[in-house]
Amino acid sequence: MNANAHAIDAASGDDAGIWLKILSKYRQPHSGRSVFELLVTVFPFAAFWAGAYISVFQGFWPGLILVLPAAAFLLRLFMIQHDCGHGSFFGRRRLDTWTGRIIGVLTLTPYDYWRRAHAGHHATAGNLDERGVGDITTLTVAEYYSLSRSRRLAYRLYRHPLVMFGVGPAWLFLLKQRLPFGMMSSGVMPWMSTMATNLAVAILTVLMIWVVGLIPFLLIHLPVVLIAGAAGVWLFYVQHQFEETHWSKTAEWQFPEAALHGASHYDLPPVLRWMTGNIGVHHVHHLSSRIPYYRLPEVLRDHPELGDIGRITLWQSLQCVRLVLWDERSGKLVSFRDAAKVARPSGCGLNPRTQP
Repeated sequence: MNANAHAIDAASGDDAGIWLKILSKYRQPHSGRSVFELLVTVFPFAAFWAGAYISVFQGFWPGLILVLPAAAFLLRLFMIQHDCGHGSFFGRRRLDTWTGRIIGVLTLTPYDYWRRAHAGHHATAGNLDERGVGDITTLTVAEYYSLSRSRRLAYRLYRHPLVMFGVGPAWLFLLKQRLPFGMMSSGVMPWMSTMATNLAVAILTVLMIWVVGLIPFLLIHLPVVLIAGAAGVWLFYVQHQFEETHWSKTAEWQFPEAALHGASHYDLPPVLRWMTGNIGVHHVHHLSSRIPYYRLPEVLRDHPELGDIGRITLWQSLQCVRLVLWDERSGKLVSFRDAAKVARPSGCGLNPRTQP
C-alpha cells in the first residue's frame, strides 16, 4: 500500500497509527526558517506601527490606515507564539518558551497560562463531555431548550456576531487575560504567568506613552490590538464552528477522528494564508501539533487528499456565523431557526416551536 492509500485509510479513521507516522517526518523545524519567519513578522509590525505614529505626528490622519497591516502582523506574531506553545517553532523548549513569553507581552497573552489552557483544548476538542476547555461555548439543541428564557437570551447574545467578534476580543485580550480565569486555584504558575505579563505590558506601555504620547499611543495601539484580536477570535471560531464539524460523547470520542473532522481546513487566499501562519490547515495541526506552521503546506502538497477534509472557503466561512447549536440527531451544527424545526427530545421542557 502506498503512502496516499495509507493516508486515505487514516483520514477515514481506519489506521490512525499509520497516519501519525506519515506526519511525523514534518515535525522537525528548520532553525534558519524559524528565525526568518520571526524577522519578517517583527520588523513589518514595527514599521507599520511607526508609520502610523509618524502620520499622526504630522497630522496626516489618513495614515492611520496603517493600523490595519500592523494588526495583521500582530496577528501573525500570535501565530508564532501559538507554535512556540506547541514546542514546534524552534523545537527547543527554552527558546520556544522565551520567544512565546516575549511575544505574549505584545499580544497581551500570558504565555504559560495560555499554553496550558490551549493544551487542554487540543486534548478535548470535539468531546461533548469536555466542552469549555479553551472552546467557544456551544450548546446542544436539547440543552438550549432546557434553559430558562433569560438564559436562552444570554446565549443568543453571546453568540451574536457583534458580541462574539466585537465585545468578545476586547474582553478577552484587555481584561480576561489579566487574571488566570479558569486556573485561579491551579497553583502558582498561572498567577506568575499573568502577573509577569501584566507587569511587562505595563512597563512597555508606560515607555511607549513616554516616547510617543498618550493620545497617539491610544489612537494607534488600541485599534491594532482590537483588530488583531477580532481576527484571531474569528479564525479560532471558523476552525471549529462549521456545519460538518465533529462532536461526540466520551465513549465514542477518538482523538484522530476528532482532530481531522472536528477542525476545518480554512482554505484562504495565498496572502491571507501567509499572514495567518497557515493556521487554516487546522485539521492537520490538531492531528500533529508539533508540525511547524510553515511546513503545513508541505503536508497538503504531499497528501492532497487532506485538502478536501473539512474544507471551507472564505465565502463559506461567513455563513458559519449562523451555526450556533449542535444537533445530536443529525450530527451537525445548526442555526437557531433550524433548531426550532428539530423535534424536541422528551423531557427537555417546552416545545421549541413556541420559544423565542
